[in-house]
Amino acid sequence: MAKYVGVLTAGGDTPGLNAALRGLGRAAQDVYDMRVIGFRDGFRGLMENRTLRLEGAALSGILTMGGTILGTSRDKPHKMPIGSRILDMTEVMVQNYRQHHLDVLVCLGGGGTIKNATRLMKAGLNVITLPKTIDNDVAKTDITFGFDTALGIATEAIDRLHSTAHSHHRIIVVEIMGHRAGWLALGAGVAGGADVILIPELPYDVNKVAEAILSRSREGKNFSIVAVAEGAMSLEEAEVYRAAEKAVEEAKDDESEAAAEARVAELDLAHVGHTMRLAAQLEQLTRLESRVTILGYLQRGGTPSAADRLIATRLGTACATYIEEERYGVLVAVRGEGTKPVPLPEVAGRLKLVPPDHPWVQSARFVGTCLGD
Repeated sequence: MAKYVGVLTAGGDTPGLNAALRGLGRAAQDVYDMRVIGFRDGFRGLMENRTLRLEGAALSGILTMGGTILGTSRDKPHKMPIGSRILDMTEVMVQNYRQHHLDVLVCLGGGGTIKNATRLMKAGLNVITLPKTIDNDVAKTDITFGFDTALGIATEAIDRLHSTAHSHHRIIVVEIMGHRAGWLALGAGVAGGADVILIPELPYDVNKVAEAILSRSREGKNFSIVAVAEGAMSLEEAEVYRAAEKAVEEAKDDESEAAAEARVAELDLAHVGHTMRLAAQLEQLTRLESRVTILGYLQRGGTPSAADRLIATRLGTACATYIEEERYGVLVAVRGEGTKPVPLPEVAGRLKLVPPDHPWVQSARFVGTCLGD
């Protein structure tokens, strides 16, 4: 009997999503004779029962397209905005899953999507997830699709900023995505030859950053490029943030957990504009003109790189095989040139952060890059 497969894309859009949908759809239908139905706009589409048949015509010509033909959203099954209220719509999603006689729901997304898929698994659904995010911070997988494309875009941006920094004898501070993990800023910073790289995992001392820039100036180097992850923090900020996160971990009940999470959200909001403040600090400390470039959503757009198309296609086709073998409740993780099914409880709620002794960190230090610590 043919299996029925539901699929959705949730969270931030990422290059390679369409390649993964194509890989899954074609392998599922052409190799295993499955039926594949897509839900529009993430978990909201599953709740509202808005669908798209992922058949031949829908999958044709999408390999090179950025974004996702299904659309996406950040809505959560258990906290869904409905009118003026926030409701738990998990049961409605379960009913729609049953209505379509689905054997499995495939969720393409990052950390938030994986947590939401795990909630649906606990509600009785068969689920499989595929790791996508430009942040490369999904646990238990070598890499996520979308990362390579964003890395190339951020690196090219740094390359281009060198000429204007050199011409005007400026400090150029370039903000790169990465709220909790610094893989993107670190990789682009090393590849683009940034003079300073600041990432969330290594809290920085602004005085050490300023001294590194002044040292370059004394050597006759009249400009500096500072690559900073959006979530990078000073030593003082990191201490406050860690205390707030510890309160969440140690919360004894729902009320105290909610209060602690509200404090973390408050700190997140206060962190907005951090890069602008950092540039102003560096200008004051060095007396060198500073300018800021925020790459923002440029890093998530455009045509996926060849590497991301390959990874996404590999994950999509492997997912079809796992469905045929009824390996549910797993993340389809990249392992070398192959894949591995990792149980979702081992992934949900965990982040893959940059270790302080990672080879990229060591290489950055060896070529004289300041990491602010």
